Amino acid sequence: MDPPSRLHVRRSGCLGGEQCLTEKPNSERSSPGRLSGVPSNTVLIGKKPLMAYATAIVMQANTGSGDISVKARGRAISKAVDVVEVVRRRFFDGKLDISDVQIGTETLGDEGQTRNVSTIEIKLKKRD
Repeated sequence: MDPPSRLHVRRSGCLGGEQCLTEKPNSERSSPGRLSGVPSNTVLIGKKPLMAYATAIVMQANTGSGDISVKARGRAISKAVDVVEVVRRRFFDGKLDISDVQIGTETLGDEGQTRNVSTIEIKLKKRD
């Protein structure tokens, strides 16, 4: 059976009051792996294994434009640096340069329970 996110229940037009399951039109589906508002050349680092992000960067570099942005915050910052270095040294042998590094702070939480979280954005450029 298809996952519930792709199906919706329609009661009108069915016989005997049973539920009819139909697929949502393509316009209502969202891409399962992409967050809204995140550009396609951006890799967000989180809890997955390092090589999952390294593979994503390699695929983006080989198929997309030459500019790639790697973003992380909090404890994932060290993993982001590791991912970038693994990709640069193992997969691209010096053909991938770091064009810019930006660090910053985001304030998270509700009023009264706010906390500061460090952020990093590493921009990579593929050399021809």
